[in-house]
Amino acid sequence: MKEKIAVFPGSFDPFTLGHENIVQRALVLFDKIIIALGENSSKKYFFDIEKRYRMIHNLYKDNSQIEVDVFKGLTVDFCKEKGAHFLLRGLRNSSDFNYESTIAMLNNKMGGGIETVFLITDPGLSFYSSTVVRDFLKAGKDCSSFLAPAVWKEILNEV
Repeated sequence: MKEKIAVFPGSFDPFTLGHENIVQRALVLFDKIIIALGENSSKKYFFDIEKRYRMIHNLYKDNSQIEVDVFKGLTVDFCKEKGAHFLLRGLRNSSDFNYESTIAMLNNKMGGGIETVFLITDPGLSFYSSTVVRDFLKAGKDCSSFLAPAVWKEILNEV
C-alpha cells in the first residue's frame, strides 16, 4: 500500500498552538506529515526562514512521522517532489473555508489530483492567528499562551 503523505504548507510566522493542533490531529490520518515552510522573497517575515524552521523542527524532532522542510515555488510542485498526494489545511472560520476551497480546487487541477484535507480548528484555538501573535510580539507582549513551550523558548532567545 502506498504511503499516505500530506504536506502542511504555510509561512508559520510563528507556528501557533492552532497549527500544532492541526498537525497532532492529522497524525492518525497520514503516515507522514511534511510541514512545509513556503519561502517567498517578496514577503516580509517577522522571523527569518532559518528561525522558523528551527522552531518547528525542535518541536517535532522526536516524531519520525513529521518532517519539516522549506520550499520555493508552487505547493503542488513540492508535493510531487515529495510524493505527497494530500495537502493539509486548517480552517478557523468560514472566511478561511472560502479562501482555501478555491485554492484546493486549483491545486487539485494543477497537481494532478492532489486532494486537500481540511481540519476545523478546535474551538478554543480558532482565534489564534500568526498575524495577531506577530503583532503582540512586536509590541513586546507575552505570547506564551498562543505557542507551544518549545516555540516560545526559541522566540525568547530571539527577541
